Amino acid sequence: MDTKQEITRRYFREGDSERKIARDLRINRKTVKSYLADHLKAKKKSEDEGIKEILQDYTSSEPTYNSSGRYRRKLTDEIEKLILEQVNENDRKKREGLRKQIKRKIDIHEYLLSKGYQIGYTTVCNYIRNEVITAREAFIRQDHLPGEECEFDWGEVKLIIGGEQKRLYLAAFTASYSNYRYGDLYSRQDTLAFMESHNDTFAHIGGIYHEMVYDNMRVAVAEFVGRHEKQPTKALTSMSGWYQFRWRFCNVRRGNEKGHVERTVEVVRRKAFCDKDTFDTIDDARKHLAATFEKLNNLPSPQTGKSPKQMLEEERPHLWKYPGTMECYQAECLKVDKYATFSYGTNRYSVPDYLVGHMVEVKVYAKHLKAYYNNLPVCRQERQYGKYIWQIDIEHYLRTLTRKPGALHGSVALRQAPPEIKKLYEKFFRSQPQGFIDILQYCQNKNIPHLRLVKTVDEIALLCPKDVSVDKVLALLGNQPVEAALAAPPDIPDETTGCCLVQLTEITQLANSPN
Repeated sequence: MDTKQEITRRYFREGDSERKIARDLRINRKTVKSYLADHLKAKKKSEDEGIKEILQDYTSSEPTYNSSGRYRRKLTDEIEKLILEQVNENDRKKREGLRKQIKRKIDIHEYLLSKGYQIGYTTVCNYIRNEVITAREAFIRQDHLPGEECEFDWGEVKLIIGGEQKRLYLAAFTASYSNYRYGDLYSRQDTLAFMESHNDTFAHIGGIYHEMVYDNMRVAVAEFVGRHEKQPTKALTSMSGWYQFRWRFCNVRRGNEKGHVERTVEVVRRKAFCDKDTFDTIDDARKHLAATFEKLNNLPSPQTGKSPKQMLEEERPHLWKYPGTMECYQAECLKVDKYATFSYGTNRYSVPDYLVGHMVEVKVYAKHLKAYYNNLPVCRQERQYGKYIWQIDIEHYLRTLTRKPGALHGSVALRQAPPEIKKLYEKFFRSQPQGFIDILQYCQNKNIPHLRLVKTVDEIALLCPKDVSVDKVLALLGNQPVEAALAAPPDIPDETTGCCLVQLTEITQLANSPN
C-alpha cells in the first residue's frame, strides 16, 4: 500500500521517471509501470463516468494480484492424495480407541519428505486446515437454574512448604448459577480426598446441589461401558446415596462441558499462588487459599452487578437440605510395636504406650488418622504423605518416661514436642527431667493446656528467677491453699527448716497472685 502511493506521488507530483522510481525503491520497473497504468485507468474511468469515488477507492485500497493463471508447483494432486490417506488413517485410529497414536501435522509432513516429495510444512498445515477440517464445532450457551448444578475438578499446584517443594492438588467446586467458588488443598488426588472435599464444601455452603458434574477422573469413573456409558465408583455412589444428588459425566476430552470449574482452577491457582508460593505449613497455604476464595466470591459480576456470595444467598432456598457430614475413611486393624507406634504406609504414628503389643483400629482420613482400642478413641494424628516419617506425641510416653527419665533428653518425642514445651525443658528443667515429666503428667491428668503451663512458669520465673522448682509449678497449677502450712514458728530450729519455710512463703505469694 505504501509502495503504491509512493510510486504515484513521485511520478505525478515530483516528475520522477519510472526507471528512477524503480531504482530508488528497489523494485522491478514492470511493477512501477503496472501501478501507474492501473492508476491512469482508474482516473480515466472516474472522469468518463463522472464518479470520483472510483479513483478514490483505487488510491485507498491495497494492491491486488491476479493468481488465476498460476499453477501449483509443490502441492500436486498426488501429494493431496497422500495427505488425505494419512488423515483417513487418523480417523480410523480414533474410532478404534487409538487416539494417542495418531499422526500430527508435523508427522504427515515428515512422511511426505520420506517419500521424496519436496514440500513445506506450512503448505501441509494450510491444506489440512482449509480443505480437510471443514466443520468447526459450535457451542450452545446454557442457562442454569438456581441450586441445580455444581461442577468439580482437580488442579495441580506446586508450593514451597517448610523449605521443600511439594506437589499439592486443588479440589475446586463452582456453582453453575451463582459462580460461587470453594475448595481446598490435598496431598493426594485419591478417593478419601475426593469424598472429604465434598463433605467440606457442602458443610460450608449448608445445602446440596441437585446435580454434580465431573469429567472422567478415576476417583469418579470406575470403568467405561461401551463408548459412552460410564460406571461410577463406589465412593461416588456412596456420596450420592447420603447427599441424594444426581451426577453427570462429561464426554471424553470435552472439558468445556464443565467450563465454570475449568476456569475456576486456572483463576484461583493464578490469583492465590502466583505472588505467594512459599509457606511454613500446609495449613498456612490452606488459609491463604481460603482468603483468596473469599475475595473472589465478593467481587461483583459485570453481567449481573452482584457478587457470587450475593447470588449464593439467592440460590440457598433452592438447595436441598444438608443432612450432615458423611464419614469417609478407610478402616485398618494394625498392631502397636515396641516403640508404641503403628505403621501405615511407610510412616509410623504413636499411640499411648500402654497399648504396646495390642491391636488398634485405625480410621484413615484424607488429612488425619484416628486410633481406637476396644471401640474407644485413644488418639488422633495428622496424616503424613512423605516416606519413613515418625509422628510422635510426647504425651503418649509419659508413663514410660516416669520409669526411664534419662531417656527424655535424646528422645524423638522431645524433639517433636511443641516448641513451647521444648523451650521450658531447655531453659528450666534440663537438670531435672523427672520433675519435668511429673509436670507434663499432671497437666495431662488435669487437662491443663500448654499455654497455661507456660504462663505459670513465666510467673514463677518473674518472682523467683533463680529458683523455678517443680513443687512451685505444681502448687501454682493446682492453686493449692498452703497458707496454713506457712505459719512460721517463733524460732527456727535449723537451716533446713528455714529454707523450707522460705520456699513455702514464695509458693503462698504465687498462689495468691492472679493467674
